[in-house]
Amino acid sequence: MDWPPQSVDLNPIEPIWVRSFTRAVIPQYSWAFSLNFPFPIQKSRPEATFCIQASFTLLSHVGCSNVTYLHRQSAMDTWYMDDSDEDQRLPHKLDPNQPVPLEDLEKIGVFYWRLNADIYENDPQLENIRKDRGYSFMDIITVHKDKLPNYEEKLKMFYEEHLHLDEEIRYILDGSGYFDVRNKDDRWIRIAMSKGDMITLPAGIYHRFTMDETNYAKAMRLFVGEPVWKAYNRPADDLEIRQKYLNSLKCASVM
Repeated sequence: MDWPPQSVDLNPIEPIWVRSFTRAVIPQYSWAFSLNFPFPIQKSRPEATFCIQASFTLLSHVGCSNVTYLHRQSAMDTWYMDDSDEDQRLPHKLDPNQPVPLEDLEKIGVFYWRLNADIYENDPQLENIRKDRGYSFMDIITVHKDKLPNYEEKLKMFYEEHLHLDEEIRYILDGSGYFDVRNKDDRWIRIAMSKGDMITLPAGIYHRFTMDETNYAKAMRLFVGEPVWKAYNRPADDLEIRQKYLNSLKCASVM
């Protein structure tokens, strides 16, 4: 494989060799995890290995032949939440506001694309992302009191803090809403999603979803293989996937 790798046709903002990889020496492990998918890594000496974090890609092996770029035409609005028990649909920003840069989301395995939702049925960029990341399943859900059966019950379920054994991928086709994710210090980060925003949440991360004051969101749900909708409410720290996710954060913290 040529090095540096040649860019792929997804409008990369920066070359892959600038932003795709960082590495650090950590105590001996036989595997490292990027987005909770294991791949073998070479040992630089018996007592250490290189932990490789992919900022823009899901790696299936250290060769890194399959790269997905994040298109940063515009970034989502993200911030640390306050501790208020007021209506969950409100922004819940601190005073003063504490925004969270996209790079901090990447450090906890949350990745973002900005796409053209008006052409989602025939969007080559979306098709490339699906192909590169193996998103073979897709359906569309409309979250609105007139469209979603058991609407109030579903909203309560969505807002319960939980994790999944697999990635959660959501692409907002219309409307808006909030995803909340826990950072490595267990603080809530609120992610404001609107039309054209697409994110992936890594397996093992604690998160939740709520509507905003528009009370309407139409979203594409993507999945690798057959969908598994099982949620594990907190506490779920004993699950293997949670431990793998926490180990990936330790790996990233030494870079």
